[in-house]
Amino acid sequence: MDSDTIMEPMDLKVRELLKEVQLDYSSATTKLVDDTVSAIKQAIDTIPEDLKVTADFAPQFVRDIGADKVEFNFKKPKLFEIGGSYSIRCVAKPDVDIDLFVRLPKECFHEKDYLNHRYHAKRFLYLCIIKKYLNSSSFIRKVEWSTLQNEARKPVLVVYPAMELAEVPGLSVRIIPTATSLFSILKLNLKRNNVCSLKQDESTPQATPKYNSSILEDMFLEDNAEFVKRTFLGWKELGEALILLKVWARQRSSIYAYDCLNGFLISVIMSYLATDSGRNLINNSMKPMQIFRVTLDFIATSKLWNTGLYFKSQSLLNISKEELLERKQYLRLFPVVISESLAHFNLAFRITGGGFLELQDEAVLTLSCIGKCKDGGFEELFMTKIDYPAKYDYCMRLNLKGNSDVYALGFCLDEECWRSFEQKVHFLLCQGLSDRAKFIRVSWKNATSECNVENGLSIFDREPLLIGISVSSLEKAFRVVDVGPNAEHKDEALKFRKFWGEKAELRRFKDGMIAESTVWESKQWERHTIIKRITEYLLLRHLSLSERNIVHIVDQLDFSLVNGVGDSISFSGSLLEAFEVLSKRLHLLKDIPLKVSSVQPLDSAFRFTSVFPPEPHPLANEKSAVPRLNKLTSTCIQPLEVMIQLEGSGNWPMDDVAIEKTKSAFLLRIGESLQNNWGMICTATEENVDVFMSGYAFRLRILHERGLSLLNRQNGSNQLKHISSVDKELFTRGQHSSMINGLQGCYPIYGPVVRLAKRWVASHLFSACLVEEAVELLVAYLFLKPLPFYVPCSRISGFLRFLRLLSEYDWNFSALVVDINSDLSPSDEKEINENFTSSRKGYEENAQNVNPAMFLATAYDKASEAWTRFSPNSSELRRLVAYARSSANLLTKLILGGQIDSYKWECLFRTPLNNYDAVILLHREKMPYPQRLLFPSEMNQGKHVAQGNASKAFHPFLLPEHMKGNSPDLKDTLLVDFDPLRCFIGDLEAKFPNAFKLWYDSLGGDAIGMMWERSSSKKRGRSEENEEEKDPVNVLKAVGEVGKGFVRSIYLLKSPRLRN
Repeated sequence: MDSDTIMEPMDLKVRELLKEVQLDYSSATTKLVDDTVSAIKQAIDTIPEDLKVTADFAPQFVRDIGADKVEFNFKKPKLFEIGGSYSIRCVAKPDVDIDLFVRLPKECFHEKDYLNHRYHAKRFLYLCIIKKYLNSSSFIRKVEWSTLQNEARKPVLVVYPAMELAEVPGLSVRIIPTATSLFSILKLNLKRNNVCSLKQDESTPQATPKYNSSILEDMFLEDNAEFVKRTFLGWKELGEALILLKVWARQRSSIYAYDCLNGFLISVIMSYLATDSGRNLINNSMKPMQIFRVTLDFIATSKLWNTGLYFKSQSLLNISKEELLERKQYLRLFPVVISESLAHFNLAFRITGGGFLELQDEAVLTLSCIGKCKDGGFEELFMTKIDYPAKYDYCMRLNLKGNSDVYALGFCLDEECWRSFEQKVHFLLCQGLSDRAKFIRVSWKNATSECNVENGLSIFDREPLLIGISVSSLEKAFRVVDVGPNAEHKDEALKFRKFWGEKAELRRFKDGMIAESTVWESKQWERHTIIKRITEYLLLRHLSLSERNIVHIVDQLDFSLVNGVGDSISFSGSLLEAFEVLSKRLHLLKDIPLKVSSVQPLDSAFRFTSVFPPEPHPLANEKSAVPRLNKLTSTCIQPLEVMIQLEGSGNWPMDDVAIEKTKSAFLLRIGESLQNNWGMICTATEENVDVFMSGYAFRLRILHERGLSLLNRQNGSNQLKHISSVDKELFTRGQHSSMINGLQGCYPIYGPVVRLAKRWVASHLFSACLVEEAVELLVAYLFLKPLPFYVPCSRISGFLRFLRLLSEYDWNFSALVVDINSDLSPSDEKEINENFTSSRKGYEENAQNVNPAMFLATAYDKASEAWTRFSPNSSELRRLVAYARSSANLLTKLILGGQIDSYKWECLFRTPLNNYDAVILLHREKMPYPQRLLFPSEMNQGKHVAQGNASKAFHPFLLPEHMKGNSPDLKDTLLVDFDPLRCFIGDLEAKFPNAFKLWYDSLGGDAIGMMWERSSSKKRGRSEENEEEKDPVNVLKAVGEVGKGFVRSIYLLKSPRLRN
């Protein structure tokens, strides 16, 4: 596709985005900024000259930082200057932070104050005095502490003006001290040790490059800001590109961080590319989006990162040997180097190796979005939140508050103790997970606005340490055995044993090799917890953490898939084996008029997406099998639909009713043949034939050959008119089933994500609104179109993305196209677009009557008729979106820092019953599978209008007296496809058409929500209103009568009149 075609709609959207996020430098805004800066200056001017400043102003901070000789006489700052984004007109809303540089006076420092954190202590004490006087200014609302790039030893002051502007809510001024020409640069050379307590051994001092860089940063702050300012001022396109890059980076919390990227570093990289140093890769003729792409392409692919970025275009021939050695020294010490040519200071000294790899990876993914996604990837680039919970397959939190081991050696040496601990955790997990993990991100954000830094550095452990793990592949992540060094390699084997401790064991493998190994025995359906077990073991062993301080987000939602005592997905293997046997036997049948040509499973249990795949039932076996009954043997069994296709024949009748009767005759003959040949038990009704074998009930359906022809000729909807509705449905379900089955084969985690999604939909009573096939397609979209992410490799991250897709997709103006096998041609896409446009023609007149409200298009259903034609309608979809948004926000909060107890996680599946007009509670002991009920429902509000006793006619489990009977009698008690909830809903809809809307959970819920339907005619006469419609209590009592024996209680919350 031509790039110009892609960029046109992209350019329009970018223009709108820039209007939204660019700061309007109006007279009101500039006046507010100028007045706030003036108020700060005036407050500082009131500080007495030569005020004696001692450690007593912040004794705990000075003690924690390990500084001595910190007394000085206060002098006024030498310079006040606005820097940062505001000075180059590149502020990106909503964060309106104005950087105010305050140059520290040389008279307050001694020439050796670069030693032992004296500079940092004095810098902080200087700010303490300023804060004290700012608090007394009437022009300032509040003053808070923050830190410069999360560095605890370098706090900054955040000043909020008393006056607030609606255009710039939350505007603040950050007071950042600078230290221009304060110390000799040579004394802060990378090789020097400036923290005396830090030694390699008893006599050899250890170099302190990070500490030295921390001071150099303040010394070069003004110069670097001036260089960026010279590059950006007057270059509108460059400024707009910077704003776009900031918006892009802010959406990606793993890279817009203290140890990776910030607005200043983005502007530095762009300045490099816009000058001779970067070969002028950015020039004046470029548009903002072109500059955006060039910058990201440079970040993603440039080989210059291997040698470092150096400003000023000097060839290597002009650089002395000493300078070359200095550059090499930088590359050994820092993963990323951005410096001026003389290599005095590395602007990127905080960037870690892991952080930079993630930055490059995000840049690659973004470029991929631009090339592959709709409208040049605008939504994916700028509007999609790529945070830890959605990005990483596994998230962990380490709660380290009060853990003295973190700062046992001191809060600040060369690096701060929190950064050292991050590196320790990162190294440990990299070594332990090896090739299981593609990326491991460890981040400990220390500063919060409530921090009172004067009280010392121990407050910086309040936030949990966050770990994100992206797995390399599911095959590696779910691996049970890790093979270590060969037993013959003694030194390596010893290291392996020391690292793994009691988990290390010597094993002989099938190829005869004897090697060290670790084994993580797990059942097949529990292998998603292997990474959790590995990481927890390592953290407990090497960091002496307690289990309660380690929160690993991996299996917190598994409770929702438990059927009784375990996950019934474990029986899927026996189900597929039983189906294979049935399929072979059907193909072998010879005593039927037409042979079976193909057998296809239709039920979601066969494709691993059923929330509760059936467990083998002891009574659903061949005649000869003797059942073994346990105490809780169910009286119900779910039938599993199987589609049969027969050989072609010209003798079929032409009438639809006659065709269905002929199918029934065929099915009866097939059932008879299975009984005669293999002793299989078959039961028949007019509509169905059920075959019992190996503990399962298979329901046979025949696709007529006229429906079969659709498989070969899909040339438009005209053919569908000649196909009976039964065959249409079977054909569509067959197509869907085979596609989803193929997708599940490619992505094993797809099934668990779908199961969680279906459980969520049902638990919030949306079973009538969103059929299970629609849920499968929504989740399939996440796997087929994962950008700007990778394909999800964990059930929780996949589930979160499902909730966000549901809540954030533009259903009104966009069709969701799920192209599972990449079958759709340009003409198919055109047809889908036309169908979608046609469905939205009446939107402007009446948004309520848009059908389908959720347009899901596939290769077999280009008009979204199969699964969402009538539901959800517009109002149901709005409700679904609101619930999904609420659940997504809660899940995000739980992953990032929520409570450890299970109740909060359960809230994702607990639905509020006060959002309905009336609520029906059912007798849970009369549900066919009571063990599937997540949370028993109770009501403590509304008017209690009806109550009923439980029927004695049905029991979900075989009673003791049934157990004494013989096998044939027992099998007669088995109820196939019995669902009292479905029957009750059907009876209500038949008796009270258009009276109310019912919301229910088809997977085992014991509550039904009711909402009164609005009257279709505003001029309905009184004569048309019967007594029941006048009094909702009578309606609800009648509802109770319909469900007598099944309904426990009915509550009225809102009457129809109040609602209308």
